[in-house]
Amino acid sequence: MSYQTRRLYFLAMSLPSSSTARQFRQTLMDWYAQSHRPMPWKGIKNPYLIWLSEIILQQTRVEQGWAYFERFRENFPTVKHLAEAEEDVVMKLWEGLGYYSRARNLHATAKYIAFDLKEEFPKTYESLLRLKGVGPYTAAAIGSFAYDLPVAVVDGNVYRVLSRYFGITTPIDSTLGKKEFAALAQELLDKNQAGRYNQAIIDFGATQCKPKRPNCPQCPMQEGCVAYHDDQVNSLPIKSKKIKRKTRYFNYLVINAANQVLLQKRNQKDIWQNLYEFPLIESEQLLQRSALKETKSWQEWSFLQSAGITRQAGPFKQQLTHQTIIANFWEIQLSSSLKPEAFAFLAVPRKSLRKYAFPRIIDLYLQDKSLYLELL
Repeated sequence: MSYQTRRLYFLAMSLPSSSTARQFRQTLMDWYAQSHRPMPWKGIKNPYLIWLSEIILQQTRVEQGWAYFERFRENFPTVKHLAEAEEDVVMKLWEGLGYYSRARNLHATAKYIAFDLKEEFPKTYESLLRLKGVGPYTAAAIGSFAYDLPVAVVDGNVYRVLSRYFGITTPIDSTLGKKEFAALAQELLDKNQAGRYNQAIIDFGATQCKPKRPNCPQCPMQEGCVAYHDDQVNSLPIKSKKIKRKTRYFNYLVINAANQVLLQKRNQKDIWQNLYEFPLIESEQLLQRSALKETKSWQEWSFLQSAGITRQAGPFKQQLTHQTIIANFWEIQLSSSLKPEAFAFLAVPRKSLRKYAFPRIIDLYLQDKSLYLELL
């Protein structure tokens, strides 16, 4: 079937013929046999390690997630080891990876599997889908990689490969698009080797059919690719929604009292939940020294009234999916011992700061070589 004919099929929202599906599968699997990426979580059947790798790799590049996977596997070789770990230990190991709700869900799910399910990992797609932090893609990945369940994965790589090859212009973030791509992915799946096929199409999208500068001249799919023939490679896949970002301004107070620094834990439902930070004053813009001292928080914290600001560091910037965080760090030295109201914060020895899990923007500040803080 020619690519023009297939295009008409998809404009009518039809699935490909069996011969087209068979050709697609065969070409993909032949490519994978020669071009697959060796990674420590590939080819194994241990559902715990597969689940661990999939959670780490959610919204994370393989190059970044690899070291975290090795670190978690070394510290928590079984789901029970992870379940029995202190939350702060888990969060510290996750530090720098972002999307910290993944770490909280990882820990909660480990406890559920270890204690409620007696360390027996779920074996069906439906039961995997009920795990906290596991969506359709992750359930399909775990199920197919660990048990060869015949369920197709659909992630960004798969959307890109299928939209380009079949010339699909339905937005991938629309309800219609999600249904269309899910049906197509399931139709194309090699049900006799589901895990290997799913890994093949993920690898193909990640290394061959890349978002930018895909290797079209040497692509084995080139002959049947609608996007290649119609010069649509750079315009597919299509998203209908644009991310709306807001900018937030943080003024962190690095309050030193003798050999201690004050911290607080972010317990509210906001970014960086359960991570640690310095006392924070959020404002509509970054503040100057005089304006900082006029804020309500500064005025209410009486232990700051005789404090001196010794240094201002920043601004530092961290880009999140929907937010841009811009922060200044105000280093403050208390002239007297801590007053009772300061006990609402956690007083930590400066040398122990590295034991706490911080947002990336605070790590950037702590890594500033010009700091006088002793972090040994």
